[in-house]
Amino acid sequence: MTEVVGPDAEGLRRAVQILRAESVVAFPTETVYGLGAHAFSAKAIAEVYRLKRRPSWNPLIVHVDSVQAARELAEVWPAYADDLAARFWPGPLTLVVERLRRLGDVGRTAAGTIAIRIPAHPIALELLAASGLPLAAPSANRSESISPTTAQHVIQSLPDVPLVIDGGPSGWGIESTVLDLTSSPPRLLRPGALPLRALREAIGAITLPEQDLTDGVARSSPGMSRRHYAPRATLILTEAIEPNGHTGPVGVLAYQGTAGPLREVLPADAREYAADLYAALHRLDDAGAATILVQPPPPTEDWLAVRDRLTRAAAG
Repeated sequence: MTEVVGPDAEGLRRAVQILRAESVVAFPTETVYGLGAHAFSAKAIAEVYRLKRRPSWNPLIVHVDSVQAARELAEVWPAYADDLAARFWPGPLTLVVERLRRLGDVGRTAAGTIAIRIPAHPIALELLAASGLPLAAPSANRSESISPTTAQHVIQSLPDVPLVIDGGPSGWGIESTVLDLTSSPPRLLRPGALPLRALREAIGAITLPEQDLTDGVARSSPGMSRRHYAPRATLILTEAIEPNGHTGPVGVLAYQGTAGPLREVLPADAREYAADLYAALHRLDDAGAATILVQPPPPTEDWLAVRDRLTRAAAG
């Protein structure tokens, strides 16, 4: 049975005890709840993949509590990395750099890279400091399903996780933006909570991914699977968001109109919409929707991350 603790000294002590025993702990970050494990323990990382039913080709992001700790994991630390870290860390930005060659094989990608970030959530930072460990922390949910933004979402998706630190709802609501600094110019691997516009203002040109890799092919970033972030209900992106003509209870997710039973209306602002997106999908799932009709978001760059999440959630 999952142990749920508060973010107090005793809760952190229990979490550190479990992490140092090479098991896993779910904890809040500013993006979503993560399933934390010692990033370079084969036993702990195997437990992450087992609990999540995550395919082995899908890599993990390593969370640390300082720029110095991040630099110590990199063989090459580009000047771009210092600029971006100074502006956006702690925060929802993940940097992919060349992995330090003398690190062990645990978590090594085919390209020899490592994805690193410093989370902005105070509880995540306290846990990193108290444990003294770099923590791999993918979203604390079953692979392909909706990411969790509350402790209850974690328990619903991963009932066998040993411990969850309940820090309330995550603020940003979607995962970090992932930027590959091993290419020139840097390449966006996953749009996320940090807008692409902010990155361009910081470092200039950024290459967009031409297409997703086929599932089963090793990659340098999570969040690139064809199907991801999906509710139990069938999700359909459509302008025709009236429930007529569908079998079973039909939910609606829109950014226009009036909310009602099985009808979620989120703000027409990209960041505010993203902050409640996963929670809204959880609510519709929990209310028994068999189908969820989603009004397509605007085609502007500000909505890139939201469109990415909904497109993957709608994949067959």
